[in-house]
Amino acid sequence: MFVKDAPGSLVAIHGSDQTGDWSHRAFVPHPLPERSPELTGATYRRVADARAALAALDSTARQLPDPTLFRQPALRREAQSTSALEGTYAPLDRVLRADEDAPGDLELTEILNYVRMAEHGYGWVEEGRPLNATLLMDLQRILMAGTPLAPTSGAIRDIQVVIGVREGAPMTAHAIHAARFIPPPPGPTLESGVRDLLSWMGSDLRRHIDPVVSAAMAHYQFEALHPFRDGNGRLGRLLIVLHLLQNGVLHEPTLTVSRWFEARRADYYDRLLEVSTRGSWDPFISFFAAGLTDAAQETRRQMLALSEVRDALKESVRESPLRAESAVALIDIAVARPSFTVRQVESDLNLSYGRANRLVSQLTEIGILEVLDPNAYKRRFIAPRVLDVLLDRTDPGSEAPT
Repeated sequence: MFVKDAPGSLVAIHGSDQTGDWSHRAFVPHPLPERSPELTGATYRRVADARAALAALDSTARQLPDPTLFRQPALRREAQSTSALEGTYAPLDRVLRADEDAPGDLELTEILNYVRMAEHGYGWVEEGRPLNATLLMDLQRILMAGTPLAPTSGAIRDIQVVIGVREGAPMTAHAIHAARFIPPPPGPTLESGVRDLLSWMGSDLRRHIDPVVSAAMAHYQFEALHPFRDGNGRLGRLLIVLHLLQNGVLHEPTLTVSRWFEARRADYYDRLLEVSTRGSWDPFISFFAAGLTDAAQETRRQMLALSEVRDALKESVRESPLRAESAVALIDIAVARPSFTVRQVESDLNLSYGRANRLVSQLTEIGILEVLDPNAYKRRFIAPRVLDVLLDRTDPGSEAPT
């Protein structure tokens, strides 16, 4: 499958396991170039469309009174989609309602770990710190917390891994012979590849490579290196947003990309593989740019919808018998946290527990909030209209969002 123009080399690998000795070849990508690959006019137009969509999203976020309110809802949606791409699935409704301190099962633990990982990454970039190995190890360690791989997390892998199963591979074939793609073996070559990538991402390449193109190139390189035992796909997609933040394309990290890729999973994996086997940068970058365009437009649509619901709920409070400003302020918590407890209201609004509990009860009585399980020891509350937006639910007879 690998042609002469493939951007890497095949190296011999050997090993043994319970089935015996094996030998094969792994793909080691070359360091990324400091100039853009040759792209067609159609792909350049897609890149321009992506830049326009990202600019519109960022402009909308910066015009809102408090764009940070939309981070947590966006992150939970992204966590659910990016985890589903890797085979860890939980319904979005369940993810939005979940208790981050007690997820309840391994699937939700991994999904909510993504939220914590992303928040750590966003904070790192917002402090002006460069993407480096320390950050990368921290992110992967957070992602794996509480899972069986936690003891070996936070370090470049020391074993050979394989990706996928090749179509038509015999059922009896050894895993490495049946694999769809085999990334570099562990050791100095892999470690230097990761260092080269991080150095490349930290360089100012904007004179020669559009940030959308460099985000696509960096994403490919990270996936081709596959530096960790697990979590590479999720971490690689988070790096897309971190790269765009670092390059000033985004100032508020509300972009959610994985839902688009999840809907086109086979194409996504095929395009990545074709870069390795054939050096087919143009189709991959075109696909990637189209994904960013649609993802930015969808994220902006949902951000505006949440903003409208926020304004409507605040107006409902003002029209109610409630007069305390804290009642209006509670709406922001209901938007910023897809589900929350009285203790979180107490902390966020700096109220006594009794006052926070009465406030939540009052908003529940007038239909703005809803308790998830009245009999639970730690009751969690939601704003149904906020959840409807996040789940893309519309009222019967209403127009579907465009």
